[in-house]
Amino acid sequence: MSENQSLPSWDMTNVYPSLESVEFAKDNQKFIDLVDKMEKYLDNNQVHPDADLTENDPARLAEIIKGYLKMMNETIETAGTLQSYIYSFISTDSFNQKAAKALSILQPIMVRGQHLGDVLFKGWVAKLKDQIDDVIAQDEVLQEHSFYLKETIELSKFMMGAAEESLAGELSISGSQAWSKLQNDITSQLKWPIENEDGELVDTPLTAIINLRSNENESMRRRGYEAEQAAWKTVEVPLAAALNGIKGEQNVLFKRRGRQDSVHNSLDQSRIDRQTLEAMLDSMKRSFPAFRKYFKAKAQKLGKDTLPWWDLFAPLGKVSREFTYAEAQRFVLENFSKFSEDLADFADTAFKKNWIDVGPKEGKSAGAFCMGVPAVKESRIMLNFEKNLDWVFTLAHELGHGYHNFCVYQANRSQINSDMPMTLAETASIMCETIVTDAAIKVAADEQEQLAILETALISDSQVVVDIYSRYLFETEVFKRRAQAELSAEEFNEVMEWAQQETYGEGLDPNFRQKYMWTWKPHYYFPQLAFYNYPYTFGQLFGTGLFAIYKERGEDFVPEYKHLLSSTGLGTASELASRFGIDLHSPDFWDGSLKVVADRIDQYVNL
Repeated sequence: MSENQSLPSWDMTNVYPSLESVEFAKDNQKFIDLVDKMEKYLDNNQVHPDADLTENDPARLAEIIKGYLKMMNETIETAGTLQSYIYSFISTDSFNQKAAKALSILQPIMVRGQHLGDVLFKGWVAKLKDQIDDVIAQDEVLQEHSFYLKETIELSKFMMGAAEESLAGELSISGSQAWSKLQNDITSQLKWPIENEDGELVDTPLTAIINLRSNENESMRRRGYEAEQAAWKTVEVPLAAALNGIKGEQNVLFKRRGRQDSVHNSLDQSRIDRQTLEAMLDSMKRSFPAFRKYFKAKAQKLGKDTLPWWDLFAPLGKVSREFTYAEAQRFVLENFSKFSEDLADFADTAFKKNWIDVGPKEGKSAGAFCMGVPAVKESRIMLNFEKNLDWVFTLAHELGHGYHNFCVYQANRSQINSDMPMTLAETASIMCETIVTDAAIKVAADEQEQLAILETALISDSQVVVDIYSRYLFETEVFKRRAQAELSAEEFNEVMEWAQQETYGEGLDPNFRQKYMWTWKPHYYFPQLAFYNYPYTFGQLFGTGLFAIYKERGEDFVPEYKHLLSSTGLGTASELASRFGIDLHSPDFWDGSLKVVADRIDQYVNL
């Protein structure tokens, strides 16, 4: 048995015994019944965008809204649990036809439920704009959901008519959602022959080939790069069709809903304003010279004039400690406990209860993620773990997401109030990754180990700042071009290489960039999310800033930090940041966080 086969898979049996179980079937039916019940409730109370508002009594209006909130919270919990359970199979085994069938059954019901909340209720409650404060004052439950109600009213102006929104939701199942599924199926199932270190030609999943980017052997890194280029070439046409389909649909809906541009909707989803985004982007651009200095220094350390893509993730130095998965667990627990025993206890529970699907395998999605399972108030984490320090940091990062969910569950927030924006969703993950990174640098045994740890940290930093900016530029340009016509695979490649030139510049060999980055990054293919890129940078820099505050304040910081995590569904990013005296419009904050990275680069260059 190989090591990857012996690594733990996640245990979902406390959620449902199986996809064929009575319990799973009962909750499927429960979800259908809840949606039916809520539809009748809204109809009986004339909760509809086109209905005349005949009720003016604040107490009666509060009663109607309270009833809706109760049903919607229960519906979200049931749907979220079913979806996470199904996705636990799809993400780790895209060949699983039972899971695919279960998802196809769930999707139209979810679209119906989404229509009730995002269209019917949102359109109706918008009519209460002038009296919403009086209505909220009538009931404690409404007061708890005050931010949600007021945000819902504000966002209601970006809606089409109820009939149009209903049609868009139903069509998305055979449109953008189908394209997204196609992308996942292709990328998770694609295999390519590659020569291993023993000289044998082996059919290898692309998810495992991607991991060769951080292999110690340059020959293997280059083979992986060349295999990727060849493999993606064979599927570029259907993947280009998928991306055209999704971005085309999003463009039409943005325009119909009165959005200013392609990024406008993502700003509201991220709960930041344009000034915050522009301040952060400007700071990122100012940091590019420092990152290019790092890329050039890395090339020199590898004995080269410039850095080809396959060396971008190359490990340097030597870590004396071996990070098997067991070692990774111990290192994470040891350093989490120094921040908070609460955090360490959470991670220990995740390990002992097998909440993590660890190793790469055929049919498994690339990368890593964490998802909440609301009915049992737990999280599940997917990795594609390899024995290197980068995956130790990734483990800490994903456990941070799980801890964030834990804080929300512990505070007993409703499902509606648990809906955190993409930007703040990265707060705990970055904090946990930084805790482990900082600890690793401190315990470095010698200069070679220090170099290895700095290298791993700077690979992550450069991806979150430089590469994320390239993805932002890519997506912006794709939306712009897609508004005029479909893009060919060759055009997607050209836009990707242009975006990498704008960001990596002379730091990356122009002959060996990664033009196919757009094929396998699932973020481009999320139907309901555009620009799922800059929120990572926001999270990185916001988390770095919070870590600096933690270093100043020590243990006193932790309770306030936990409260922040539990409240990320209850305010805008600016409102929550102001608790720590952070002004997100100020370039000083963003420059200060990036200065931490610049200091690492100087330290790296001098080794």
